[in-house]
Amino acid sequence: MGLIDGTHIPVLSPRDGYKDFVNRKGWPSYVLQGVVDDKGCFWNISCKMPGSAHDATVLRQSELFQKAHLLPKGVKNIEGEEVRLLVVGDPAYSLLDWLIKGYTNSPNLTPEQESFNVYLSSLRVGVEMAFGKLKSRWRVLLKRSDFHFSFAPTMIATCCALHNFCEKQKDAISTNWLEEFSQSSEIFHQPIQPVNVSTSNSGINAREVLTKYLASQFPLDRVTYTR
Repeated sequence: MGLIDGTHIPVLSPRDGYKDFVNRKGWPSYVLQGVVDDKGCFWNISCKMPGSAHDATVLRQSELFQKAHLLPKGVKNIEGEEVRLLVVGDPAYSLLDWLIKGYTNSPNLTPEQESFNVYLSSLRVGVEMAFGKLKSRWRVLLKRSDFHFSFAPTMIATCCALHNFCEKQKDAISTNWLEEFSQSSEIFHQPIQPVNVSTSNSGINAREVLTKYLASQFPLDRVTYTR
């Protein structure tokens, strides 16, 4: 159904509440949570939480989470079990009935579980590429702007809308833009989020079903899984 992730956008934070905006890498930011489709377009975003917030907290405070019961279920029968459409996330998120993530890294993982992690990780590249294109096109997102911090969410949302328009028009990305994005990433390192161990029974069941299905239909891939 979609790929979810978060990225930090530099901001000029307020004097009051400055610490709330400082992320794990030590610079002030807003967290942009985005969900993209198979074409790399954002179909849901949230940008209201300051940089100190964990991705799981950002999700729980978002409209997406509050209205998750309205998401299409599109139930499929897999290996005799009913599995609904899912949003794919990384280990920072909780395993929910509508959001799936890989198994926590452990020497005790089975080959099938390791392979599931590898396939899921390769799928999540789609949202990382979308963030890369977004920031490459709208380089105002790469640096700390001098306008008031309260305007930042509107600016970020506008850039996301323009990104979708460009993607639908198949607008090409300049190599120079990508290079500038890469250089900026070396200045504003993205924070690494701690693993979230929260799970739901329906989420565990869906992951087990999909793990067995992938193992039976595709070659096992035991490349080391990374977030």
